[in-house]
Amino acid sequence: MKYFYAVMHQEGDSAFGVTFPDLPGCNSAADDIKDVLPNACEALELWFDDQLEIEPSRLDQVRDMAVDDLANGGTLIAVPRIVNDHRVTRVNLSMERGMLDAIDTAARERSLTRSAFITQAARNEIEGVRR
Repeated sequence: MKYFYAVMHQEGDSAFGVTFPDLPGCNSAADDIKDVLPNACEALELWFDDQLEIEPSRLDQVRDMAVDDLANGGTLIAVPRIVNDHRVTRVNLSMERGMLDAIDTAARERSLTRSAFITQAARNEIEGVRR
């Protein structure tokens, strides 16, 4: 997993805006602070649909690129990028039986496999998605 640094900004009561200084055209917005990170993660995913994979810039480089935004009240945030390479790997997990039963029930209610449910739950946790 990689982290790309973005600048979050808001003027008055407007939506929160997020821009990625090292990824031209990659930006997002959110009306509520709790949606900033999930929306930024989605923007990264969409941006990389049309772009080659690149390494994120270092924090000091992003600070230099965003000096004006930061001087005007912007805040740097780290946005996780989970690369979907579609390689499936078998893993062995240990957990208490009651939790496994709860996972299986929740997965079944959503028409998901146990693996798909756990993967989705982990992604939601990493990307800050709250439902």
